[in-house]
Amino acid sequence: MDWFKRHLRNTFLTGIFSAIPIVITVVVIWYVEKLTREPLKALTGVDTPFLGIAAAIVLLYLLGLLVNSLVGRYLLRWLDALLRRVPVLKDVYEAWRHITLTPGGKEGIYAKVVLVPTEGDALAMGFTSGESVPGNPELCCVFIPGTPNPTSGRLVFAPRARCVELGISAEEAFKFALSGGNYVPEPVGPRSLAR
Repeated sequence: MDWFKRHLRNTFLTGIFSAIPIVITVVVIWYVEKLTREPLKALTGVDTPFLGIAAAIVLLYLLGLLVNSLVGRYLLRWLDALLRRVPVLKDVYEAWRHITLTPGGKEGIYAKVVLVPTEGDALAMGFTSGESVPGNPELCCVFIPGTPNPTSGRLVFAPRARCVELGISAEEAFKFALSGGNYVPEPVGPRSLAR
């Protein structure tokens, strides 16, 4: 009977984790289609399903080209200066800038994926900029994401010498956390021995 319960639980959880990316993709496609279909119909007179998706992809590509151009970089600097002067938006914008970027244009808290020691012999995967804490060069901030929701988690101050860099991308680490350990990137095992 225990085997049957375990089988049902594992199969059910596998189904849930398999459905999450599919459902998110369908919802995003539906939302973008709903958001773009009516304006396109009013603008061009054409009411073709999924034309809004194609238009959104083209617009995102053009936005990427603009941002990477010299004019785009100038516009981003101008927008940055403007947002830093708006009284209410300034605080929110500054908070998001500190989350995503560190001074000097580095990658922020998600620059490195590390293993850090926790209670007992356990290791936790976390994200760090690798920068030391001001006033204590021995410590660094490490954000340990929750599973299966990596946007929530906890922030710890870990000894820099005990942080083992995994050498995987933040995207791979998020996939690892979202899978609940079902997907383990190859470098994790060997690097966990180097602590």
